[in-house]
Amino acid sequence: MLRVLVWAAFAIALTLSGCGTKVTRVGLEEQIDLSGNWNDTDSQLVSEEIIKDMLRQPWIARHHSASRNPPVLTVGEVKNLSHEHINTATFIADIQRAVINSGEAEFIAARDDRVEARDERKEQDEYAREDTRKAMGQEIGADFIMNCDISTIIDSSGKTALKYYQIDIRLTEILTNKIVWIGQKKIRKVVENPKIRL
Repeated sequence: MLRVLVWAAFAIALTLSGCGTKVTRVGLEEQIDLSGNWNDTDSQLVSEEIIKDMLRQPWIARHHSASRNPPVLTVGEVKNLSHEHINTATFIADIQRAVINSGEAEFIAARDDRVEARDERKEQDEYAREDTRKAMGQEIGADFIMNCDISTIIDSSGKTALKYYQIDIRLTEILTNKIVWIGQKKIRKVVENPKIRL
């Protein structure tokens, strides 16, 4: 009887192990769409096109002609006006990295990060050795603020939906409130899925 119970337990364990999670690693260059929603491919397409356009437009040259210093940017509000959750941090980080590495422009920290750095300086003022303290009032002011809007339009019939994404990124000169550049990326997807929820 004991032998039968042991074999039964072994058989159940084998059955359950066959239902385990399977993970397959894939290359970053592969385009994979599972749900039809915004995904990593969309994020990469946006950042690649925006970076190319941003760095070749005349706003940089105009700033260089008026100042000896490279333009300094900061990230402002990123509005997701779409119907789904979109992690905007990925393509914003890609844009920042490419712009900084190009040497054409610089970024200062966004508002929340600046507050954290200021808190650190306050703590250093009280606790750090004098020769290592970072003084207040030494921040660099941004010349431009970068804002982003993400919008979607959905058209559906039966089990098929057309998803349209439009990403608009603006650079506004902080001194004058003049918009000096607008980048735009549009993405369209046809999604066929009987369980789609819009």
